[in-house]
Amino acid sequence: MRRNLALLFMALGFGGYIAISSIAPVAGSSHTAAVMTIDGAIDLISSGFLGRGITTASDRGDEFLIINLDTPGGTLQDTRDIVELLLASPIPVIVYVSPSGARAASAGTFITSAAHVAAMAPTTNIGAASPVRSGGEDLPETIKGKIMEDTAALLRGIAGRRDRNSDALERTVLEATSYTAAEALELGVVEIVAEDMEDLLDQLDGRTVQLETGPTTLETKGVHVVTISKTLLERFLGVVANPDIAFLLLAVGGIGLLIEFLTPGLFGPGIIGLIALSLAFVVLGNMSVNWVGVGLILFAMVLFFIEAQAPGIGIAGTGGAISFILGAFLLFGNLSFSPPAPQLPAAPSAQISLWLLGIVTIILLGSISLTARAMRQAKKVAVYAGATTSGELIGQMGQATTDLSPRGTVYVAGEQWSAESDNGEPIQNGKEVLVTAVEGLVLRVFQAEDESLGEKI
Repeated sequence: MRRNLALLFMALGFGGYIAISSIAPVAGSSHTAAVMTIDGAIDLISSGFLGRGITTASDRGDEFLIINLDTPGGTLQDTRDIVELLLASPIPVIVYVSPSGARAASAGTFITSAAHVAAMAPTTNIGAASPVRSGGEDLPETIKGKIMEDTAALLRGIAGRRDRNSDALERTVLEATSYTAAEALELGVVEIVAEDMEDLLDQLDGRTVQLETGPTTLETKGVHVVTISKTLLERFLGVVANPDIAFLLLAVGGIGLLIEFLTPGLFGPGIIGLIALSLAFVVLGNMSVNWVGVGLILFAMVLFFIEAQAPGIGIAGTGGAISFILGAFLLFGNLSFSPPAPQLPAAPSAQISLWLLGIVTIILLGSISLTARAMRQAKKVAVYAGATTSGELIGQMGQATTDLSPRGTVYVAGEQWSAESDNGEPIQNGKEVLVTAVEGLVLRVFQAEDESLGEKI
């Protein structure tokens, strides 16, 4: 217990240090700016990180925020959320497409255009923002025109708000046009082409931008730039926020708890199940998920438990299999009678691999079948020395091999058994016990009375 508490305090102290260091301004400096990096696909994690970055920079008094951007694209909804954050930002936001070789493709076009100042490094590109279906395929002709016009209108509105070339930006949607840094500067898509951060700060000095509260002039001479980094949680979510991983964690969590309920006292499956299920809910909470699918998967585990308790009926098991598979399809909205929601190129996958679904389903059903078979054999077949049937275990003496509080293990009839104290009272390791009942693979036991105190039960 002392060791666990020490580890907990260390973790809290380390986490507090990271949090404080990420939000506290530099001592003795009132002339500060913030810089953060967004790379990879634009998704809910990126949107949350950018929102936190704007809030952090604004709250601690930073004069402006620079976003280093390198993205192939992302989801349309998360892109709209980021655009709203940028348009409503209380401090100037500069989007800098960098380093050389980076791109602001698709979703990056919208994000760069929504910044107060748009900048690019040499040998970078911007554009190719035509929407596609969630799987990356072209949109059906019946809705393609509507979606294209809607997305183009969004970009035209952003361009008008930031006084940029709306025609050139609109072509990135309607014609999937891309521009180099030099072309974007010439066309008025961006305002600055900078070699590096130092060059960018030099070109920003004295530039006036329009905020909701009115115009403000950037002063970059002698500014102290503070980096806003991703938290450990954001980094973790960036790795595991994947439909396949989320589904796998949910399935492993459900299976672990199911095994623990079927064979109490093992503890291992229950611990693993709780950890996996907790991680699954953390991941799902940061993804666009259909919670009906989550409910159906958990309901399937309940049906599998009922099937294992009364094996041979098959109705609960069949219903559980159907509920599990249907829940997996609904988990990220894969099963729908309406056209798939439009996305921007390079949007993260929102589908569970059918291979993974099939493998997990087979393993799950196989585990339930083997567990049910073992429970039937425990009740009907002679498997343990000293007891021809499970019924003959009743009344036999044994010894506790772990503390029962109230669950643990005992040694009876030549074998280790999962056991539970019949009256709920704890039984210490090494004490003699008396079997009073057999429930599946779990023995219910009483502690035998001390011979010196009287006759055994």
